[in-house]
Amino acid sequence: MTVDLLTLGETMAALRGTGPLRLGGDLRLSIAGAESNVAIGLARLGHAARWVGRVGDDELGALVLRTLRAESVDVSAAVVAPGELTGMLLFDRAPGGTPRAHYRRAGCAAARLAPADVSAAVALGARVLHVTGITPALGEDPAAAVRYAVEAGRAAGATVCLDVNHRPKLWPRERASAVLRPLAAGAHLVVASEDELPLVCDGPDEAARARALLDLGVREVVVKRGTRGASAYTGTGRHDEPARAVTVVDTVGAGDAFTAGYLSAFLDGLPVPERLRRGVILGAAAVAAHGDWEGLPTRAELDHIGGSPDATLR
Repeated sequence: MTVDLLTLGETMAALRGTGPLRLGGDLRLSIAGAESNVAIGLARLGHAARWVGRVGDDELGALVLRTLRAESVDVSAAVVAPGELTGMLLFDRAPGGTPRAHYRRAGCAAARLAPADVSAAVALGARVLHVTGITPALGEDPAAAVRYAVEAGRAAGATVCLDVNHRPKLWPRERASAVLRPLAAGAHLVVASEDELPLVCDGPDEAARARALLDLGVREVVVKRGTRGASAYTGTGRHDEPARAVTVVDTVGAGDAFTAGYLSAFLDGLPVPERLRRGVILGAAAVAAHGDWEGLPTRAELDHIGGSPDATLR
């Protein structure tokens, strides 16, 4: 069955503490993954979303699949790998309150994701194929899986969205740029933060970089600005949307939430300014709650949290 969104990548078990891990204490268990965060965001807004990835045949892999199913994300094409482990992510806070992330992913199932693992899901079809720069950073096989999905998805008529999502802990900027530039050139929508955009295109300033991507055939270049909102460059010019005022609880997952909102509005056929608006609304909802995706709204809730650009999200 063709879905609204197909996304592929790594989803891990996530343990969250309120202080330094070395002090012990309680940890809350959930899941985390950039691509699955987007899938959950779209599913909550009523879109048909499918996630494909590779998890271990272990309790944490079962947690990943169970949680995604509970959020109405289709995981029928996911691979459960016997004898392999599911990755783990631990969040804590350093003295002073700064959030930290500690990864336990080396050699885990997601690092073995290959084209054969995603081919069936791509063949089923999707209106939007969403990939990020995290998956190709996991190794040669995951990078090949992303390249295959982008080429096959584009050939099948899917709109391809690349969220650059650079993770310095996984690879340096030079290597990331070499891999991500061809992916960006093959995408229809490119989403990046201000500091990530130079990874996928050259230019003396942001506008020139966006124009370079548009000249390559990218339809929309979306720039996330955090507390200053977001912008989108298209063939008709630049569009800006301010951020929503909100009491920040947890910034993890804000970028994924924005992307989910933007793609939701795209799937609904809304114009670029409305896509940006929905994106910043979901980003605000994400940072107002604990967790990667837990604070994302349903379609019914979306109308109640929009407000004006300077409204406080409650």
